[in-house]
Amino acid sequence: LGDTCTRGCMFCAVKTDQKPPEPDPFEPFKTADAVAKWGVDYIVLTSVDRDDIADGGAGHFATTVELMKHKKPELLVECLVSDFRGDEASVETLAKSGLDVYAHNVETVERLQKFVRDSRAGYWQSINTLKHAKEVKPDLYTKTSLMLGLGESDEEVIQTMKDLRSVDVDVVTFGQYLRPTENHLSVVEYVKPEKFEHFKKVGEEMGFKYVASGPLVRSSYKAGEFYLTHMINKEAREV
Repeated sequence: LGDTCTRGCMFCAVKTDQKPPEPDPFEPFKTADAVAKWGVDYIVLTSVDRDDIADGGAGHFATTVELMKHKKPELLVECLVSDFRGDEASVETLAKSGLDVYAHNVETVERLQKFVRDSRAGYWQSINTLKHAKEVKPDLYTKTSLMLGLGESDEEVIQTMKDLRSVDVDVVTFGQYLRPTENHLSVVEYVKPEKFEHFKKVGEEMGFKYVASGPLVRSSYKAGEFYLTHMINKEAREV
């Protein structure tokens, strides 16, 4: 979907424009061909936000997933996507495309949303996209991520986990926010490893199937992909 985002979040250094170039219609075919040649077992697809496209790019993602699965049915596919402006039809298009993990990041706690994310994003808008993805495809794994060190309290992080579990989100990751440039939000706190470990323990006790939590953890985290691969294949064998 290109390298230019239609939103301007205060933690992200991706270039922005309200009218980026049109997506390459052949990109899904090119991507599927490339991934098939790589010989990987797990792939993460992501993109910029495209509010200028009617479906937010959901159809583009769905076509890519379908082509990859056609070329390699055993390939596990995770899509880390935008909130599609909260449009449930777009969420459903992707959720039913054959992907294995539907990922969308809430990024931060509810109180800090308006300072951290673009005004078109929203805490409950994000959570509801994860909820709808699970509703239309109950066996789909849902996943999200939060940055820590932006001024959130422990209680707010735990409440966010509770809100995520209320819509049956399966996987959550926590990582340290790092300022990309001096024009972006400052780091309020460098969170200690012990605190990350605490949130991992709390999340596991709440019932998340997997929690990755550490200063260098990012939403697409290798250990998480390894665990999800094992978990998805194990549950498939039990069906």
